[in-house]
Amino acid sequence: MSLKMKRNTLFVSMTAVVFLGALMIAEAEITEEEVARLGKDLTPLGGEMAGNADGTIPKYEGGITKPVLGYKSGDHHPDPFADDDVLFTINAGNINQYADKLTDGHQALLRQYPDTYKMPVYPTRRSASVPKHRSDKVREFATRIKLVNEGNGVNIYAGCIPFPIPKNGLEVIWNHLLRYRGVTGIRKVGQAAPTRSGKYTLVQLEENWLWPYQASGKAVDKGNNILCYFEQKITSPARLAGTILMVHETLDQVVQPRKAWSYNTGQRRVRRAPNVAYDNPGTASDGMRTTDQLDMFNGSPDRYDWKLLGKKEMYVPYNSYKLHSDKLKVSDIIKPLHINQDLTRYELHRVWVVDASLKSGKRHIYKKRRFYIDEDSWSVLSVDQYDNQDRMWRVSEAHSINYYDLLSFFTTLDVHTDILSGRYLAHGLDNENDMYDFEYQTKASDYTPASLRRRGRR
Repeated sequence: MSLKMKRNTLFVSMTAVVFLGALMIAEAEITEEEVARLGKDLTPLGGEMAGNADGTIPKYEGGITKPVLGYKSGDHHPDPFADDDVLFTINAGNINQYADKLTDGHQALLRQYPDTYKMPVYPTRRSASVPKHRSDKVREFATRIKLVNEGNGVNIYAGCIPFPIPKNGLEVIWNHLLRYRGVTGIRKVGQAAPTRSGKYTLVQLEENWLWPYQASGKAVDKGNNILCYFEQKITSPARLAGTILMVHETLDQVVQPRKAWSYNTGQRRVRRAPNVAYDNPGTASDGMRTTDQLDMFNGSPDRYDWKLLGKKEMYVPYNSYKLHSDKLKVSDIIKPLHINQDLTRYELHRVWVVDASLKSGKRHIYKKRRFYIDEDSWSVLSVDQYDNQDRMWRVSEAHSINYYDLLSFFTTLDVHTDILSGRYLAHGLDNENDMYDFEYQTKASDYTPASLRRRGRR
């Protein structure tokens, strides 16, 4: 039997019980008995409280619940695990030894770049946490929240993950879409799409957002359907500076599609931007990222069939404080073909595995996507993307940290590596910029076409 067949057989055997169970209860609602498990054998967000059998994944003990000593608001976040040593490094020479815990995308990268691509593996730190008032909302609403409109929306949103014990792939992806990331924020980050030789122009972005729904607990309808307001402004290079994108992200995009506007400095006009969705190119990404790849996946799930394959132990990017450090220059990270893998950190974690297959009659440049979603935070950590010829095309990674001033675990650097072209896109390069401000003062009226026009002309 070939290695690939053995790996597939192992995956099936490890997940068969979970997968078949998910099929049987796909339409079942969560029960009060299941909710009672939260905070006991399950974490407050539904992950497994216990570690694994051989101790390589520890018991969950609440994650990081307070800032690292010496941290001040607005600082880059010091690494709470800076003293950890590398346990071992996965490379092209020992890939077979670890294949059962590697994504297909990571295996493809290891084989594509055998001389330079590697994965340093560190001790597993279950650092993800969430404020208690958010986890309390999970328990309060778990039996009331349901999928609606064929899974393309939910009936209620209360500022928490809706499905702590998911029964199908759509519920898992909705947990990612609706996970807690604060209420407001602003950040300045860089984006680079280097050539094969490593040359790049750094695009600087200023991004701010408002999540207005946070504690509403109201039914979703046309009057209560705004999930998030988002604005992204290019500040350099000069030829692009001043271009602004503003988005009203809706919760149920069947009831009310996403709305977007752009301000163009050359025309000095605000225009509707109806193509800011699905597989249209992301802002200044040189075609290396689709719009729905921001934050690994965003927007309506309606173009795909979502299949829950189960849960599996995998080596995934986690606690990537090195890549977040203000001691680095962007040039330390951006290298030819892929980022500097010496600065990455991988850990063994349990992840939910979900396949997204393009629906018949629907269009998208990715025919299939496989998502790996962290059980503790519900953040997508890695994605394998296939083209219409079923070839592995792009591998996406969310190098994530716990923003312990907020108590939320999400990405600090997204990397989308194109295996077919030998290029990649890195978005979130904050090393030489001011840090996030999670107390940014903004309101819904700041996200109107009129307010966008005023900001653009200043």
